[in-house]
Amino acid sequence: MWTYKQLEAVYWIHRLGGFAAAAEHLHTTQSAISRRVRELEEQVDTSLFDRTARAAQLTEKGQELVVLAGQLLAQRDAALEQFLQNHVVQRRVRIGVTELTAMTWLSQWVTRIQRHYPKLELIPHVDTSVALHRELLHERLDLVVVPDAFSDAGVVTTPLTAVANVWAAKPGLVPQGKLLEPTELTQYRRIVQGDRSGSGIYYARWLQKYDLHAKAEFETSNLLALIGLLNVGVGIGYLPRQCLEPFFRQGYLEEIALTDPLPPMHYVALQNANHASGVISSIAALAQECCDYSSLFQHGGKAASVSHLNLLG
Repeated sequence: MWTYKQLEAVYWIHRLGGFAAAAEHLHTTQSAISRRVRELEEQVDTSLFDRTARAAQLTEKGQELVVLAGQLLAQRDAALEQFLQNHVVQRRVRIGVTELTAMTWLSQWVTRIQRHYPKLELIPHVDTSVALHRELLHERLDLVVVPDAFSDAGVVTTPLTAVANVWAAKPGLVPQGKLLEPTELTQYRRIVQGDRSGSGIYYARWLQKYDLHAKAEFETSNLLALIGLLNVGVGIGYLPRQCLEPFFRQGYLEEIALTDPLPPMHYVALQNANHASGVISSIAALAQECCDYSSLFQHGGKAASVSHLNLLG
């Protein structure tokens, strides 16, 4: 009789392209994965992988079995989610967030998930939006929170909220008291978030409209690095306004007023449509409930003070 572990081994070898990747995904050893494949091949009395190929390549029968394995595994997960209460659901869920989410409401979200699913093994991963999106499509992450900068038919989207971004600089670098035309920003060194960043992709059209992207002199996808570069007067850049209000209020940064300000950046939670599930959808709904980019390092309804964070040394 086949086991789910055997089916998972073949399925994830195919999805991830190799025995080692499948072993890492299933949190086991490569030898264990190989053993499960051999046992399954003995039971079905046929080879599932072409051993003459350098990469893990399915035989014709192997391709048929992978389709069946995907259906059986999906049915198993759906049955477990339907009949198990939240407090007894046991599975591993890998969520991905950007630096901004990690610096604001991630703690609130994790706390709420753990309250709803106390036996869930939650694995958070922080990276750039582009990297998170790629990992989601490769099924190495179950759910990611990123700017709404990606268009894929293969994902399920849950809208979250919008974040206001502004251009800013070290106080005194840009004359205050008047609205600047966006084209006037070309007078200053500009630090932008490049195409590895969701916000960089999101605002690319606005930057191109005023020919600012092509003439940008610095790129960074790191928010803390951007704050530091702006604070020492390297140039001007755009960043989220509300959660960084203490930096403006205490004189670390100064907003640059424009005749055409940046549009709000919308955030979404994405899950892979091939593996959409009730638990993942529920976790996305929890993100909707606690998504809040208004203050830094929220925990228990409180936000940390910038004077205590000492982020700028």
